[in-house]
Amino acid sequence: MENAKNSNRLSVSERLVNLLPQRMRSQIDSYFEALDVFMQVRDPKVLRALGPAGLRGLLFRRGKQGVPTHMPASHNAHFDWNYPSDQPEMAELYRRAKLGQWDGDQLPWQIDVDPLNPEVPLLPEGFIDFSLFEEYGVRLNREEQVKLRYCFCTWMLSQFLHGEQGALYAAAQVTEAVQFFDGKLYGATQVMDEGRHVEVFNRYLDEKLGRMYHINDNLYVIIDSLMTDSRWDMKFLGMQIMVEGLALGAFCTLYQQTREPLLHELLRMVIQDEARHVHYGVLALREHFTSQLSDAERREREDWAFEVSLLMRNRFMVYEVFDEWFEGRISRANWRRLVNRQPGMNRFRQVMFSRLVPNLREIGLMSPRILPHYEQAGLMQFFGGASAMELTAERLLDELDTAKAA
Repeated sequence: MENAKNSNRLSVSERLVNLLPQRMRSQIDSYFEALDVFMQVRDPKVLRALGPAGLRGLLFRRGKQGVPTHMPASHNAHFDWNYPSDQPEMAELYRRAKLGQWDGDQLPWQIDVDPLNPEVPLLPEGFIDFSLFEEYGVRLNREEQVKLRYCFCTWMLSQFLHGEQGALYAAAQVTEAVQFFDGKLYGATQVMDEGRHVEVFNRYLDEKLGRMYHINDNLYVIIDSLMTDSRWDMKFLGMQIMVEGLALGAFCTLYQQTREPLLHELLRMVIQDEARHVHYGVLALREHFTSQLSDAERREREDWAFEVSLLMRNRFMVYEVFDEWFEGRISRANWRRLVNRQPGMNRFRQVMFSRLVPNLREIGLMSPRILPHYEQAGLMQFFGGASAMELTAERLLDELDTAKAA
């Protein structure tokens, strides 16, 4: 019933937008879509948590103003002058993280990358189904198809870079705020990891692809919300479980599909780090959520995780590429339909939720109360998957390489 209501509301919005002059349609559509995001958040506490960031990201578009963004950070730095060894599993993860450090300069940067070379594609031909564009009166020749795949890949890598900057600052905040000392030691290694990820993605975009896209508005909303939240466990949940889970799914998808050797090796190294990061989040939050929170606090985090899951699934619509390629040729509403039907983007969402949902289960945020919502959203198919506690980086890469060779 609710899906039908949402569909009707969108169709009314589209009819209103279509009455406007062409030059105004995209802007007004973006406002209707932002309103739709807020109207779909059912829990008032979640709306209060996401609302201010949503206004800054979706309406004021702070990430696209070409100037540095200032986000007020408010959290307590937790000091422990006894330096306890209080989390043996975390201490082992810290040991592995020290051994797993690598130097971005040692990647094979000497490889010449031609992003438009169809013999060494950044993305495979099947990532985008160009026949779908013809349903909306758009025909792209062979050269345009290659260029559009290049733009899609560049857009994805740009969002990786922006997400890694958010992860860098969030990891620094969490290292200050986390309330067990072994977690602080591990957190320091993640700060180093995220700095290295920012370095290598930025270098690849700058030196090999020659361009970068602005941050996606919805990614901005999530980062803004996390950076300005004073609760350490919400920063952990949002960044370590949600954003890092999103990133790990995206990295795995691109790792499997790209045939460009430098990008493939870069992603292999980053995936090893990201698997540890998500493991860290599960370790840190599992006991805290199941034994340290009140029922009301746990419900709030459970609802927040569900709403952000939908935001990530439904709202990464590659509008930055739309603005460049299809403004005035396709409506934003039809562009959303195109993106949602693209094989590569569908694969990305599948892999992302296969990583995310098992970790939400592991940390106790998928109670019988919330499960029907995941069922209605079509996400329960991932409930029984392996969590970060079971999925080491070695196993993950082995599964990816086996699937790629098949």
